[in-house]
Amino acid sequence: MRKGDVQKNKGKAKEATGKATDDTTQEMEGKAEKMTGKAREGMEKVARRAKSAGHDTKKRAS
Repeated sequence: MRKGDVQKNKGKAKEATGKATDDTTQEMEGKAEKMTGKAREGMEKVARRAKSAGHDTKKRAS
């Protein structure tokens, strides 16, 4: 499991706990953590594609 997925799931859990306990601060922290996880997922995806593109370029050059 990638770091972005882990962070997103932690945020979901925190948000759900905040809703269940009527703790708006914890709920907002969960939402923020979930959004951070989504952003990290996007960055990881770009990094994987860039790495893959680099490998493809090396294959063509040889």
